[in-house]
Amino acid sequence: MHRAGLTFLLLCSTLYCTQSQTAPAEIINGHSAPGETIVQVKLGESSVELAGPWKFRIGDDMAWAQVDFDDSNWDSMDLTPPPGSADATLGISGYIPGWTARGYAGHSGFAWYRLKIDITGANRRPAIKMPAMADDAYQVFVNGQQIGEMGKFVGNRVTAYSSLPQSFRLPKGVGDGKASIAIRMWMDSATPFNSPDAGGLHGPPVLGYATVMEALVRLDYDDIAHDIGIGFLEALILIMALVMALALFWLDRKESAYLWLALVCLVTLVRNSIVLFVNFTPLMGQTLAVILTDVILAPVRIGLWVLFWGYWFRLRRIGILHRLVWPLVVTLMIGTAMLRPPLYGLIIPVHDANYIAPLLLIVKLALGVLLFVVAFRGFARHIAGGWFVAIAVLLVVAANYQRELRLIHVKVSFLFLGFLIQLGTVATILSLLVITALLLRRFVHSQRLKEQWKMEIQQARHVQEVLIPQKLPQVKGLHIESEYHPAREVGGDFFQILPNEEEGTVLIVVGDVTGKGLQAGMLVALIVGAIRAAVQHSSNPLEILREINEQLCERQHASATCLILRIDPDGKVILANAGQQPPYLNGIELEMEGALPVGTISDPEFSTAVLTLEQNDSLILMSDGVVEAQNHQGILFGFERVNEMLRQRASPREIAQAAKEFGQEDDILVLQVRREATQSVRLHLEPQFTMQ
Repeated sequence: MHRAGLTFLLLCSTLYCTQSQTAPAEIINGHSAPGETIVQVKLGESSVELAGPWKFRIGDDMAWAQVDFDDSNWDSMDLTPPPGSADATLGISGYIPGWTARGYAGHSGFAWYRLKIDITGANRRPAIKMPAMADDAYQVFVNGQQIGEMGKFVGNRVTAYSSLPQSFRLPKGVGDGKASIAIRMWMDSATPFNSPDAGGLHGPPVLGYATVMEALVRLDYDDIAHDIGIGFLEALILIMALVMALALFWLDRKESAYLWLALVCLVTLVRNSIVLFVNFTPLMGQTLAVILTDVILAPVRIGLWVLFWGYWFRLRRIGILHRLVWPLVVTLMIGTAMLRPPLYGLIIPVHDANYIAPLLLIVKLALGVLLFVVAFRGFARHIAGGWFVAIAVLLVVAANYQRELRLIHVKVSFLFLGFLIQLGTVATILSLLVITALLLRRFVHSQRLKEQWKMEIQQARHVQEVLIPQKLPQVKGLHIESEYHPAREVGGDFFQILPNEEEGTVLIVVGDVTGKGLQAGMLVALIVGAIRAAVQHSSNPLEILREINEQLCERQHASATCLILRIDPDGKVILANAGQQPPYLNGIELEMEGALPVGTISDPEFSTAVLTLEQNDSLILMSDGVVEAQNHQGILFGFERVNEMLRQRASPREIAQAAKEFGQEDDILVLQVRREATQSVRLHLEPQFTMQ
């Protein structure tokens, strides 16, 4: 490349300084036959740019590589860079327009360059260095012998790679005399879509001693590093952001924004890695690289950015956003594929780009509009971050719409300390830095809230442990056992055993509030408080249920199933039920009419029953968490298993443990009351209560 030559001039005057005191290279144009031009080259310690004029012809014929082929009727093409020339896309100086801008518009496929030279004074083996920019693949022949290639040629099938600096040694014996150089070029039909002046060589080949050419190749690679080297810094930032996002998601699975940022970083990192890979190694074909980077990963990256911001702003209807984003992404992928190899120019006619490209632009801009809509709705919800979030969104747009910004004459590349800086790269790095700071801020805030919630739940758990008896009271003539396993830190099931020593009766309350967690625990505390207040002036289960119902109806959106029974000294049992599962008498479920839970409506009808416990009779009360236990196959524990265990006279501990091991889904409570055969008082000092 021309810029590499300028760099070499500054570093080593013995190479490019044609006024050197050592034997310099000289070019003398002479005529050895009518219509034939021979470039005479005298090699010293420097190198010579073979600007020509070269003979040029479109088409393909391997006979054109031969030394004695007559090319006098071919067109001439000078490869001297025009003054002030630069690549319209990258802004690289010393750029020579390709054949599409020099009278061969619309041509793709094969074309040939030929140049005859006369080398004198070469005392070492010379080599030819090809320009670092060429469209898209080439083979180099000297005196009919192929000395090198860039790309893979199999007959008329060509696999092109990203153009890399290459130098090839001339055949032995071609060091002091006439030589014929022939360059067979091939350009993909889609290449002109990306550049209006594509085709062939964009710089002159350079001839010199092999050691000098190898040095120039290294300088060209250094030039490439300066052009895209910032991509390595971008890759490092992407890796750091990817690791951080995955770590945050691992610590907080409920924050989906972390996962979507990780996906954005991963897709961008893969895309940029492919670009870096093909610019330094000829191991991936240009078509495959274009399909991966432009057709697949670029549209997906834009879609992922839109979704990331949707999750960041915690939009309620995120499913609608998915249904809008992915069809646009797929459409953008299909449209891009139609304008890239191998479809464009082969299957899709070139002139169809006149309407495909504008439609493609509309689809891509639609994704950008969608991103701004998401951001606007997020700002309307007053998401923390303010101006930093707005800056990050604008940077994301700048990073993904380089071509569109160039269309409105926004400068997207500039030189800084010798490095070519792309606006998209800078925007990506800055956006990730801003987003990283925002994510860390959100994570710290969420951790503080989590710790606060843990403390509140722990306090609620302590309150519930006080309200739900862990040590059962002594009741004359009765043997009571209980087993309780909450599904969460704070359970929704509750029970109370309230003996009345003056009357010799005992009230037993079993219930289940709606919901789980802290809210359910607070509701349990309310109900237990209401029960303890009600028993101060009445021991009638039905009146107590009505009192509880009245208090819950005043709160609204608070309901619970509840079963209250009173056992008299003579074994008489009075029951009142509000939606709770009926108890089992000696293993057989009692028949009771259904009723609404308390707190549902005012003045409801509750089901009641009266029975007598004979000596050794037992009542078992349990919550629906037992029968609703569910295994991994979705099979319920069910009433049949409960009935079977009751027939085998299983204890409350055995029933609860079996349901828990089967697959606990809800709070599990099992309570058994058995009337003893004698009237002796049996004390139960050991706790009959377990809690997770």
